[in-house]
Amino acid sequence: MTVRWPTADLDPVRRLRALAAGIPGAHVTERVLDEPFAEVWALLADLEGTFGHIEPDMRRIRVTRTDGDRLEARARSRFGMRARFDGTLRPGWCWLQSRFLLIGVAAAPEPGGGTRVALTGGVRVPGRAALVPLGVRRAADRALDRLTALAAGTDG
Repeated sequence: MTVRWPTADLDPVRRLRALAAGIPGAHVTERVLDEPFAEVWALLADLEGTFGHIEPDMRRIRVTRTDGDRLEARARSRFGMRARFDGTLRPGWCWLQSRFLLIGVAAAPEPGGGTRVALTGGVRVPGRAALVPLGVRRAADRALDRLTALAAGTDG
């Protein structure tokens, strides 16, 4: 007898919500942009370019290694702190983790037009699957404001 396990296909935003739900302290911030998925995702996926303009605490990210959709990157914050991230980058999905930081970004086309974008992340609690929730919502709102301005072609 063959056992058939149920399967579920989740779009990247739903997947981000599911992963964040399992991390104490994580919060997902979402927004629907009027622009098409391809345009919005091109801005978010450009880790070495526009991503640093979108993410308020990031000054620079440099991808140091790729293997398919897996990557390693080195980042520097606007405060001079450095981090080495391991992660995954594929259409609609970016999940980056360092020893002390987590960044999750997802995007999916909206029925009827536009793109839903979701962000989560923050400072990781050493030794636990948890995030420090301080300032996360405000930073995510600022990141989405910057993304909205870039996608609309304004300086924000």
